Amino acid sequence: MNIVNLSKIAWKAILLNKIRAVLTMLGIIIGVAAVIAMLAIGEGSKESIKENISKMGANMITIRPGAGMMPGGVRDLSSMQTLKLTDYEALKEAAMLKAVSPLVSGNGQVIAGSNNWATSIYGVSPEYTDIREWGLERGAMFTDEDVDRIAKVAVIGKTVQENLFGTDENPIGKIIRYNSTPFTVIGVLEEKGESTFGQDQDDIILAPYTAVQKRILAQNYLQSIVASAISEDQATEAVKEVTAILEKTHKIPEYLDNDFNVFSQQELITTFSSTSEMLTILLVAIASISLLVGGIGIMNIMYVSVKERTREIGLRMAIGATESSILLQFLIESVLISITGGVLGVVLGLSATYFVSTVIGWPVSVTVFSIVISFLVCTFTGIFFGYYPARKGAALDPIEALRYE
Repeated sequence: MNIVNLSKIAWKAILLNKIRAVLTMLGIIIGVAAVIAMLAIGEGSKESIKENISKMGANMITIRPGAGMMPGGVRDLSSMQTLKLTDYEALKEAAMLKAVSPLVSGNGQVIAGSNNWATSIYGVSPEYTDIREWGLERGAMFTDEDVDRIAKVAVIGKTVQENLFGTDENPIGKIIRYNSTPFTVIGVLEEKGESTFGQDQDDIILAPYTAVQKRILAQNYLQSIVASAISEDQATEAVKEVTAILEKTHKIPEYLDNDFNVFSQQELITTFSSTSEMLTILLVAIASISLLVGGIGIMNIMYVSVKERTREIGLRMAIGATESSILLQFLIESVLISITGGVLGVVLGLSATYFVSTVIGWPVSVTVFSIVISFLVCTFTGIFFGYYPARKGAALDPIEALRYE
């Protein structure tokens, strides 16, 4: 008997017990749907992380003070004062960097007329917008001359503009007061949106670092230095060059840890992507338990099916059916149940990812790989868990099978 005929017989056997077949498929359906959804969410998260970090400047390199510390770590006051303007001047000569900017910042209240808003002010050089790949919606960026003369000029983000001037009023040329220090608005930044960490990147004021250091913070050290590598591919080499330059300017012996940290956007992307991958693997592993349960359900129902159809098996053998055809018949039935459950699971999984994307708003990315793997797993599950019951049916003695009540 050929495979086509065996498939027809297997399909008729499934349709005779529709409810039982559907209940058997549930484990496979839920398992496949969960795996596809989890992979889509995990892949979407990775792409979202890459996109958001790249928005901060794909080639950006950040230098922070502190020995062996990453951003967010607890530092004492002395460890936060290791970066100086001399470091910034030295890095301007680096061959692997196309732009460098010091960075000092503070938080406070900014006032314009009768409106006020709590925001952050960043003291930077004119190259900062190039490093962050940040354009201006209107006006212009301050110049090196403004930095040298400690000019009280500022470029504001969209959030600051909307809260101080509204969406219709042109803020160029207007005076804002930051902690009682007046600044003239000369530009408005293009909208950036939220960062990877959920911070509003548009809630910001940029001003010459000299003005922020002397007129607001009264400090001579830098909180960080940001730079841009010549290209994304050369970011690693740029990090090595920056580290070598700062080790020289800080006169750090080889046996001591550096009192600064240098890291690129690629390192941040790699770190967050690795964390996302680990979480995805964990979620997929948990979701795969449903596939295991579904496989056990298939084995159980196929074993019951063999018992119920013992006389049928005996009759087929009596009229010439071979063990291999009996084995193949029940194996095909098992695979059909599994693959049908897989198809329904894919439909449910795609529907779930669509719901997560449109209703909840989470980033998702469905790959063909996840769907192909789901089908392969379904087929393997049907064969693996269906083989033992099918083998039991094929090994029945024809005479004993015909006598079975």
